[in-house]
Amino acid sequence: MILPRDEFDEALIRNVHPADWQNPQPTGKYDLVVIGAGTAGLISAAGAAGLGAKTALIERAYFGGDCLNVGCVPSKSLLRSAHVAAEVRDAGRFGVRVPDGVDVDFAAVMRRMREVRARISPVDSVERFSEELGVDVYLGEARFATPTSIEVAGTRLRFKKAVVATGARPLLPPVPGLAEAGPLTNETVFNLRTLPPRLLVLGAGPIGCELSQAFRRFGAEVTLLEMSPNFLGQEDADATQRLRDAFERDGIDVRLETTATHVTTRDAEPRQKVVTLESKGHSETISVDEILVSAGRAPNVESLGLEQAKIDFDPQRGIVVDDQLRTSNRRVFAAGDVCLSTRFTHVAEFSARTVIQNALFFPTQRLSRLTIPWCTYTSPEIAHVGLYPRDAEAQGIEIDTWVHELSDVDRAITDGETDGFVKIHTKRGSDKILGATIVARQAGDLISEISVAMAGGMGLGRLTSVIHPYPTQADAIRQVANAYNRSRLTPTVKRLFRAVIRLKP
Repeated sequence: MILPRDEFDEALIRNVHPADWQNPQPTGKYDLVVIGAGTAGLISAAGAAGLGAKTALIERAYFGGDCLNVGCVPSKSLLRSAHVAAEVRDAGRFGVRVPDGVDVDFAAVMRRMREVRARISPVDSVERFSEELGVDVYLGEARFATPTSIEVAGTRLRFKKAVVATGARPLLPPVPGLAEAGPLTNETVFNLRTLPPRLLVLGAGPIGCELSQAFRRFGAEVTLLEMSPNFLGQEDADATQRLRDAFERDGIDVRLETTATHVTTRDAEPRQKVVTLESKGHSETISVDEILVSAGRAPNVESLGLEQAKIDFDPQRGIVVDDQLRTSNRRVFAAGDVCLSTRFTHVAEFSARTVIQNALFFPTQRLSRLTIPWCTYTSPEIAHVGLYPRDAEAQGIEIDTWVHELSDVDRAITDGETDGFVKIHTKRGSDKILGATIVARQAGDLISEISVAMAGGMGLGRLTSVIHPYPTQADAIRQVANAYNRSRLTPTVKRLFRAVIRLKP
């Protein structure tokens, strides 16, 4: 994890990995030792210490992990600037004139991002955990020495229970010449000081899609490459089509079912990368200034001495855990990206909460009981929770699907944001919600209402009784519920109602 150096980064680094830090001397056995100070590790350590457990936290790089340093915080800061640029360009259709057009100061955008990151960093700081929360913080490489002890910086820590929360790192696909070209990943892209005029993005997952749109809106020419027939892998096809339409309006060159087969670097200034592309038997070359790789992630399981602790793991899938997040060593748990296939910050947080309960108390919490939504923060956003239709089919569950377009929602019309929908899947013949997909500007916020309903066992029909402020885009959810309730008014039911009405004095 490489961070640049300026006044904001100096403040960040002092918080997340102070150079003058002195590791404490352990006194006795720890109730819980946590390896990794990303989201899962920080939540595990803070929660355990708050409950009175004697806790140690080990980190080899920077506190805050990917989320603070090279993930959620910097990326969402950039996306905010990109959305502003797009809104200004689009201001004319709202009757607002911007005579001089849009002039994106990319250096200022990146400076703001680093300022935001530094401002947030004290929450994840070494000082807060060691002084306020009472956690013993150790900086250095951690390695299991035995099934019940860990070594760090020449010191051995004995534990009753331990948590591995070392996260994951970006993968580089085996494309000849790619590594030599010095590609960007999420760990380095936020170090840029100047906008690359031409950017190639390899991989159309959430990171690739979000940053493709952001850099295009900053003014770069962007080509987005994806090997599969669609981007965002498992997402609803209707949702990804809406996003592809948005990408085309933004001017992103989307290449599906296309692979990069070779990269050649030219030494001329500015230094260029010539990339050979292949698609359905056709080959061509394009020249770009930077390549951003977003082609998956690998769990950080190396150098941990997992074999010494008798912990089963796979280099690609990570540490093997059960539904209670226990490893093959019953004293050791794992949380977050190092063991989960669903790699989101909020999932890491709730996996850590599961570990706290199961490691320190009775092992009653199960990962499979969690209702997990997620969101890709493009424009429009795509959010999902629960089952997709293909999941239901694989499980032999028949479903009904209810859809309401934002073009029929008053607030979406007034906002000029009608390109989206709410789609909810229920168990056939009932109002039990099994899953939902939302495409909207604030889909990540809207999906939480569906998540609450699913977690609380509230059926779709009952959502009609939830009063939504008017006008809001969330009214689309109530309209879906109304459609479900109207479907129950069969001709027979209507005849019965008419009879009751006539009999009533």
